[in-house]
Amino acid sequence: MKPLYLPADGQPRCPWCSAAPGDAEYLRYHDEEWGFPVADDFRLFEKLSLEGFQSGLSWRTILNKRPAFRKAFAGFDFNKVARFKESHVEQLLQDAGIVRHRGKIEAAINNAQRCVELVAETGSLAAYIWRFEAEPLDVPLYATETDASRALSKDLKKRGWKFVGPTTMHAFMQSMGMLNDHSKGCVTRDEVAKALKKFKRPTR
Repeated sequence: MKPLYLPADGQPRCPWCSAAPGDAEYLRYHDEEWGFPVADDFRLFEKLSLEGFQSGLSWRTILNKRPAFRKAFAGFDFNKVARFKESHVEQLLQDAGIVRHRGKIEAAINNAQRCVELVAETGSLAAYIWRFEAEPLDVPLYATETDASRALSKDLKKRGWKFVGPTTMHAFMQSMGMLNDHSKGCVTRDEVAKALKKFKRPTR
């Protein structure tokens, strides 16, 4: 197990924070976003999409490009992205602010279309996603995939989603608060635990 990262403020953080020493936005993401529970459909679709774009790249790269991604993908309103045409794909391939990968761009549009279908069936993306929450003891710390992420990946693929492999879905589950994967001793771990305890799981 890697040692905790100790930045200038003297507060221990997860080891992965050391990948961007001195990057205030990266540290803020760790302290205020990563692992905190999310129930907003657009934020969840954003996280799903960005995890797909992150495949093969560093999260720091994606985080730095997130404002440009939000602009390019209509704030990750899947209802709007679902209506993107081939002309949008060609336009996005010229956008230096995002990751210009045709397969990932087309996957994001496809997934938006599938998301519209899913919401019509289940009531909300949040209600669907939170069905896959596992008991904390069933999720080992520092795992790269779990039974829950494999189940979510399998079901999404069955529904026609792309770039949603079990490792990608585990990273998504970590980021959106389905499990508290902050390292033991990390200053944010207890804050996430409190947030999860208060969080009302969506049902529709």
